[in-house]
Amino acid sequence: MPVKILIPTPLRSYAGKKDAIEVSAKTVDEAIKSLIDQHAELKAHLLTENGKLRSFINVYVNDEDIRYLQKESTPLQGNETISIIPSIAGGSAAAKPLAPVSQSIAEAAKQLSLSKEEILRYSRHLIIPEVAMEGQLRLKAARVLTIGAGGLGAPLGMYLAAAGVGTLGVVDFDVVDFTNLQRQVIHSTRDVGRPKLESAMERLKGINPEINIVGFETRLSSQNALEIFKDFDIIVDGTDNFPTRYLVNDACVLLGKPNVYGSIFRFEGQASVFGMPDAPCYRCLYPEPPPPGLVPSCAEGGVLGILPGIIGCIQANETIKLILGQGETLAGRLLLFDALRMKFRELKLRKDPECPVCGTHRTLHQLIDYEQFCGIPQQQAKEKEMSTSSEHEIDAVTLKHQLDQNEKIFILDVREPHEFQICRIPNSHLIPLGDLPSRISELNSADLIVAHCKSGMRSAKACDFLRKSGFTRVKNLKGGILAWSDQVDPSVPKY
Repeated sequence: MPVKILIPTPLRSYAGKKDAIEVSAKTVDEAIKSLIDQHAELKAHLLTENGKLRSFINVYVNDEDIRYLQKESTPLQGNETISIIPSIAGGSAAAKPLAPVSQSIAEAAKQLSLSKEEILRYSRHLIIPEVAMEGQLRLKAARVLTIGAGGLGAPLGMYLAAAGVGTLGVVDFDVVDFTNLQRQVIHSTRDVGRPKLESAMERLKGINPEINIVGFETRLSSQNALEIFKDFDIIVDGTDNFPTRYLVNDACVLLGKPNVYGSIFRFEGQASVFGMPDAPCYRCLYPEPPPPGLVPSCAEGGVLGILPGIIGCIQANETIKLILGQGETLAGRLLLFDALRMKFRELKLRKDPECPVCGTHRTLHQLIDYEQFCGIPQQQAKEKEMSTSSEHEIDAVTLKHQLDQNEKIFILDVREPHEFQICRIPNSHLIPLGDLPSRISELNSADLIVAHCKSGMRSAKACDFLRKSGFTRVKNLKGGILAWSDQVDPSVPKY
């Protein structure tokens, strides 16, 4: 009987842009190999050189993690659904994890009261039996830290402020950019160029002047994370990069604080609660990060503007439940959301006894260099090596001059078709990077080929591939089409 393999958004470009593929297989291993037989480009993303599943790829049969079944040898009876869950970067009973944080907040709440104005403001909470006066006082006593004032930080920060969380901390060191406005609703057009922290704190104070807002305009690091986190009850992760995500996870586990997690990419989102007693942490789900550049960021792959609003609100909801001590949290569960199908799925998570941070025999007792852990310095050195090789690069001004001299140059655009629709260099030829191996016959090795993408990184990979394929006259446009817009033709839109 056939089984269905669900392809996550980051991997669909390597699977013929399909979201689901049916294969015939008796085991998970056979299913993965059959999938790769159909779409060979998936191999590098799913398997190591030794043919084993990569550590940042999790596979579920229906809702069960194969790591706790028979791993790749897990048998298939037919009609199962296999989910591939890459990082985008034992499960516990749901009622149990609420106690520690809610109890400490409840003790602090006993010393507080609500003013007449606050009672009116929170009246719709006060008439809910599960919240009532006791719950609202807990919200007032709570101290919540949000990491980031961007896509996820915007909605969760605004709703936590509106709900009456007494002390709301915000960590951010970025400035507001025009490209943020499509989804980061805490900022407005007039805020472009302002520090995000300044803009966010102003908006949050406008929503609720009764709360205390604490700002940290700094890059979160191993040197400051524990000091910043220590005075807060709950940490909400709104980050968009792997080094900070692992840093947040480890700091929360070391300090014994809940980590309310969310991540987004294009039309898909994830949410969970990590770091609760007897529940898994982020490293239990993804022991190691993917190699730099393998999983695109929102800046590279895009994101539906409404998606961070949905996931951010789920994070805010989980945070409020933790404070109130009500309901079932996402501890021990991974919530997956698909905006295109308007579907939610839930996968079971288990605590990994071998986890170096929260396992039985911990090996990590202090924060580490997370840039190094995620391979960032190595990637930067590689990128620098590629960019400093002048013989393999050409700048936008020089390219324009050569074109004006009617030199025969084949301009190869390796972006995606939807990017090509936004803007293009005149007389360029579109062959997306993922299609290049199968369409290499369309290129003439005798031509001088100048490859470009948005900023120069994908085209650098294209040039490397072409040189390894025997092309000797290949150059990369330094800075990509963004540099062409800056240095040659300002009428070309930037995105």
